[in-house]
Amino acid sequence: MTIRVDFRNKANNTSSSNDSVEKEKLEIVDLSGLSLMSVPNPSLNLITICKLDLSNNNLQSIPESLTARLLNVVVLDVHSNQLKCIPNSIGCLSKLKILNVAGNFLAFLPKSIENCRNLEELNANFNKLITLPETIGFELVNLKKLSVNSNKLVFLPYSITHLTNLKVLDARLNSLRSLPEDLENLISLQVLNISQNFQHLETLPYSIGLLFSLVELDLSYNRIASLPDSIGCLRKLQKLSVEGNPLVSPPMEVVEHGLHAVKEYLSEKMNGGHKSPPKKKSWVGKLVRYSTFNGSMRNNNNQNIDGNGGGNSPTRDGFAMPEYQTIDALASPRYVGMFSPRRLLSPRNIFSTR
Repeated sequence: MTIRVDFRNKANNTSSSNDSVEKEKLEIVDLSGLSLMSVPNPSLNLITICKLDLSNNNLQSIPESLTARLLNVVVLDVHSNQLKCIPNSIGCLSKLKILNVAGNFLAFLPKSIENCRNLEELNANFNKLITLPETIGFELVNLKKLSVNSNKLVFLPYSITHLTNLKVLDARLNSLRSLPEDLENLISLQVLNISQNFQHLETLPYSIGLLFSLVELDLSYNRIASLPDSIGCLRKLQKLSVEGNPLVSPPMEVVEHGLHAVKEYLSEKMNGGHKSPPKKKSWVGKLVRYSTFNGSMRNNNNQNIDGNGGGNSPTRDGFAMPEYQTIDALASPRYVGMFSPRRLLSPRNIFSTR
């Protein structure tokens, strides 16, 4: 069945500069659900097609020559067939905005798909994808929706962090081990679904909490034990799904109180991480007070560290003199006298504050 629709802009009808293609009627060709084993030879000019629907057939391949001539196609739908590959000539479709290849047997997408720079929606759900083209995100800069759920993806390429127009990323039901860093570059992302990667996905990058446009986040049924504290910063977040994870932070009793409680818990935890522990009083403090020692410690990189810090604190011999002195100078009678026990404990005014 063929439906012919005129897609020309009415304003173009008054223009004398229209080329021959613009003067013709662009056509929607619907050949879906006909149990086709191969693409029939079309009786119309392929250059006039703006939408081609070949879905729900038994196609095992699409001829390279056919795709190469669909120069004005905006929508190409080949979902629910038996395709094992997409022709490389897909890269010729410079006007393509929607590509649906879901429900096939694709193990990869051709690199030439990166030439479809007007692509706004890519649906590759329910295939056998192991990987995506490494540089796909550098080229498909207009992509708004990327759906790759129900595949065998282990990683998402780093380049997807450059999809600044992306609004929806659906990568559930894969074998993801991790997400790329620098997710904060996805400034338009509103929906992120990475659920049901089951035993594979255990950690999330801190940058996931910097997706400030995010409205929905589905992390359910993974192996995540701790949510990044930064998620507490997602002010636009309205829906968070974390069921099916062995969560420790936040604990389940917090999760049960809903999104607001989770965000508050993570925010407090993040802010609390910047508080310094209270300093213990000791005789060292008195020596610092009396200017006998410089009270700061130095690590191997000459950066000051609080002496009452954690397990990586320097040893006591990390205390430094106010000014550097050679070994010979420190061994002089002047300094030996200064460090004598009698002098240190003397009540004389030389050690009192002024």
